Amino acid sequence: MTARPITEDDLHAYTDGRLEAARRDEISAYLEKHPDVANRFSSYSAQRTILHRAFDPIADEPIPTRLNLNHMIATRRQSRVSNWRLAAAAVVLLVAGGSGGWYMHDMTLPPTEGVVALAREASDSFVTYAADRTRPVELRADNMVELVDWATERMGQKPVMPDLSKSGYRLMGGRVVSTPHGAGLMLMYDNDQGTRLVMLTRPMAVDQTRTMTPHSQGKVDGWAWASNGMGYSLVGSLPSEALHPLADDIRRQVQNQA
Repeated sequence: MTARPITEDDLHAYTDGRLEAARRDEISAYLEKHPDVANRFSSYSAQRTILHRAFDPIADEPIPTRLNLNHMIATRRQSRVSNWRLAAAAVVLLVAGGSGGWYMHDMTLPPTEGVVALAREASDSFVTYAADRTRPVELRADNMVELVDWATERMGQKPVMPDLSKSGYRLMGGRVVSTPHGAGLMLMYDNDQGTRLVMLTRPMAVDQTRTMTPHSQGKVDGWAWASNGMGYSLVGSLPSEALHPLADDIRRQVQNQA
């Protein structure tokens, strides 16, 4: 009868003490004839002993509550109940509709019209163009007639060109910009320290007359208001308190030219 060949699996099982007595005797006899293999698996046995000494105390510890099977099942059931409650709440809001639904709509969505939207558009223009050292404006101050004609044609109303020189800011120029509510005129000012301001004006479909309100978007602060169907927003990297007198000056100039 041909003896069964000795495999690596047999040798590992021998080291782990997982063999029947007859097979264990065969492996023992094989290792006596092959000392090199015996030495190799002896080292495995030593490693096994070290690992048992290190981890047997941990293996004997009670299972943590968070890993207990019953606890895990109960937690999953609770999660399903919570998800069901959230889904039920959503259905109630959908069914309620009407004023309730639109109330939540107003709470979760940012304003898309009025002076709040205008202020956001002015801030976006400031972020886009104020840092441009090559071409921050399309037409410079010496082309104001052309800029006014361009803006008047696009907006359908002649814009006011405020003068802030008394406050230390010169008009650099401007450009006609696109907004979600039509064309607007962006004017840019700077002072001797290189601080730049942006004023955006455009016709208003909502908030045609609105008192001045502060606005902040990231590192850009400003003020926005509307008068006689035209909106105005002055923004910059200055605190809103520093911009307020300048915005008041612009508002007075607009009122005087109305």
